[in-house]
Amino acid sequence: MNYEYKVSALSNMHDSEREIASEVRSTAEGTRTLRVMTWNIHSAVGYDGKRDLARIVDIARREEPDILALQEVGSRKHVPDASGDFAFLRQMLGNHLAESRLVTAPDGHYGHAIISRWPLSDIRLHDISYRRREPRAAIEAVAHTPFGPLHVVAAHLGLKLGERRHQAKLLADVARSASYPSVLLGDFNDWLWGGEVQKTLNNVFPGRSHLRTFPAFRPLLKLDRIYSQPADMLVRSWTNPSARKASDHLPVIAELKMPFCERE
Repeated sequence: MNYEYKVSALSNMHDSEREIASEVRSTAEGTRTLRVMTWNIHSAVGYDGKRDLARIVDIARREEPDILALQEVGSRKHVPDASGDFAFLRQMLGNHLAESRLVTAPDGHYGHAIISRWPLSDIRLHDISYRRREPRAAIEAVAHTPFGPLHVVAAHLGLKLGERRHQAKLLADVARSASYPSVLLGDFNDWLWGGEVQKTLNNVFPGRSHLRTFPAFRPLLKLDRIYSQPADMLVRSWTNPSARKASDHLPVIAELKMPFCERE
């Protein structure tokens, strides 16, 4: 499918240039530092009502994430070009993709994805759907970073409390099986800070972000988060207020310092 997006010069940066930029950042911030980002892109529809995937690409590339988790990719609203969103985002934002197309239809696809600068292996989709609620899946993969393997899980949890409790327990089980340092990225739809969902995930992931991300125009709720194990791996986290024009959520970005471990 032919896209006619007008992507900025930054978004047109070649992979080799992005790798050089990453190396410069790593040298400045620590030789074992990498950057992760999670963002619910709301099918690339901003508060102006316009669907513009180029805005998503521009904002994401300004943050230069090495590993990016995106939720609500594509559209269930009969948008003719939605079926190509996964391919376009992979082309513009990273070399390696693990995806979960939860809804597949002739007029488009809908789901979420992990996009990585480095190869991904051991990719698994875990069904975390609850009863007759909307289908949900967690993506699990191992990213082969220059500093060693990183266990990555991305998820988008449901809207009902009982649903999220069920899904949080499943995510905790997935995380406990990891043999490497681990990061959990996603939209957890959980505004009850300190509740059962939080306790379940906090027991496994002692490092976590605490940023308000929803609604994007005036953030009040901490729906989107980054978790890490071990705790001191998460060095800092932040969001990008300019992203409010592109989605109803703000992204969360974090610097991770990989612990020393045996190379593969």
